[in-house]
Amino acid sequence: MAATLERALREAVAALERGGDGAAAALGAVRAALAAPGGPATLGERERALFGAFLRSLARAPLASRPEGVWQGCFLEGPPGLALCVLLEALASPGPSVHPREVIEVLEQFLQEGRISALMWEVCQQQAHAGSPELQEALLNKIVCLPDHVSNKLQGKNPAVFFPQNYFPLLGGAIIQVLQKISDSLRGGLDCSISFVSHVLGKVCVHGRQKEILSVLVPCLTDLTKSDCIWQRICWRLVECVPDRWMEAVVLGFVQRASGADVLSRLLGNLVVKNKKAQFVVTQKVLLLQYCHTTAVLQNLLGYLSLDSLRRALLIKVLQELLETWGSSSAVKHSPPEQQQYISKAILICLSHLKEPEIESCRQELLTSMMEGVKCHLDSNLPQIRRLGMIVAESISSKINTDGPVLKFQYEEDEEARELKSLLVQTPPFCVVPSLPDDNRNEKADAAPPLVLESNKKSHTTALVISDEESDAELDSDDDLIPYDMSEDKELKIKAPVYIRDCIEVLTGSEDVDKWEATVKTLESLVRKNPAATREVSVELAKILLHLEEKTCIEGFVELRQRAQVAVLTTDPIPVSPSLLSFFHLRHR
Repeated sequence: MAATLERALREAVAALERGGDGAAAALGAVRAALAAPGGPATLGERERALFGAFLRSLARAPLASRPEGVWQGCFLEGPPGLALCVLLEALASPGPSVHPREVIEVLEQFLQEGRISALMWEVCQQQAHAGSPELQEALLNKIVCLPDHVSNKLQGKNPAVFFPQNYFPLLGGAIIQVLQKISDSLRGGLDCSISFVSHVLGKVCVHGRQKEILSVLVPCLTDLTKSDCIWQRICWRLVECVPDRWMEAVVLGFVQRASGADVLSRLLGNLVVKNKKAQFVVTQKVLLLQYCHTTAVLQNLLGYLSLDSLRRALLIKVLQELLETWGSSSAVKHSPPEQQQYISKAILICLSHLKEPEIESCRQELLTSMMEGVKCHLDSNLPQIRRLGMIVAESISSKINTDGPVLKFQYEEDEEARELKSLLVQTPPFCVVPSLPDDNRNEKADAAPPLVLESNKKSHTTALVISDEESDAELDSDDDLIPYDMSEDKELKIKAPVYIRDCIEVLTGSEDVDKWEATVKTLESLVRKNPAATREVSVELAKILLHLEEKTCIEGFVELRQRAQVAVLTTDPIPVSPSLLSFFHLRHR
């Protein structure tokens, strides 16, 4: 076949250069050679180079040398990668005898006849035999950016198939066809590579077209992976081979569109364990750095972490980091209420997935986090924040004290509170509860919520709740309250501030003596570790230290203050020095 095709290609190029009636016969000979057994897939490098030269000659040939229906067939029946490259070259700089509309019509046929699928499958076979990376990168860009190429040339007046909302679902269907061929190939014991398909998926998603392509891919892969282990492995490799720079867009797309945690587990496998970028996205970015995702997405994500023994370690780690943020007074003070509600939801969903041995192993840590966090929230002047703290604290208490006294607060029981409490009940992995609207939140809560302990017994339940209707005398009496068992409590360690501005706030206005001491002790090292932040407030901090008086009998106070002053002065000497000198001159006038 190779010799026949090579001869036909040379004759066709010569006929196109001469023009006249011989071109039609030459093109027919090329198409006949392509239809021979083996087809374009068996072409070697020499034949592919000749075919590329032939297609370029054909794209520049006059209309008389391009019989209608024949010249288009040469592009549609030859190697799809070469055909797409030449067509886009012709579209970018068309010759005098070829109108851009003619090229667009061939490209439209190219898509409708499934040649994109053939192109990706061709590259997958080449990758198994170390194909050219440069050519694969060029093809990747052309496939993903095809709607842009066409729209730029036609100034937006392109056919409907090139609209992004139509093109990318079509591309998703082509990917499914390629994956089916990969599945058949693996079952037949043949080698092939999936990485090019992964690159296409990653680049489409990072260009912001997750919705269009995954609306086709996710439902198909969900069905195909239900009972077929080979399809599951193919799907896992599909996402594992996505480059790190595109991993976030792909993972988020799958998380948002999977119909449940079990589906997400089938589609992603242990990706978060194998890939550090995916792990960062799942355990940090989605949960701690963003708060735009729905409750259903949180349930999908945390349910996914809970469904495998290797991933459960990440679930525990995530819960610890969420509780650390929830219990941070700085975060409670400076984070928007929407983010704090988001973190509270994530904590409750994590708690719903904890098993008894896991709770037992971190019971004391949970108790400590609960006490720190509820204090921060109750100190807030926002009713919504206080109520969030109460609900989360009640939930943690009910988890760690299943047979003993639990925390019980009084607050208004509205739709938001009921939704939050419902998250503590584990949702079946195949049935995700849709998120409720985040708007119209009721921020009414009691200004000073009474704290009550509830004792759960097997035979009876005693709940000591203080109601608004009780008399003042009853409110003043706490004789009937059951004392909380504090015999195993550990002394809470005061957390020193981690930001320079927080240090200024503590030194100038805080009444918390323990926090003041911790700030004085850690200020020097904090200044030296954060020179950029120090320079923003260096003059103010220097003045505060200059006038700072000892609040408690802290050992070495004068030395600690002096070392902090030296650290500030050496970090930002130009503005700080005049400030200090002006003070000394004022004192010695």
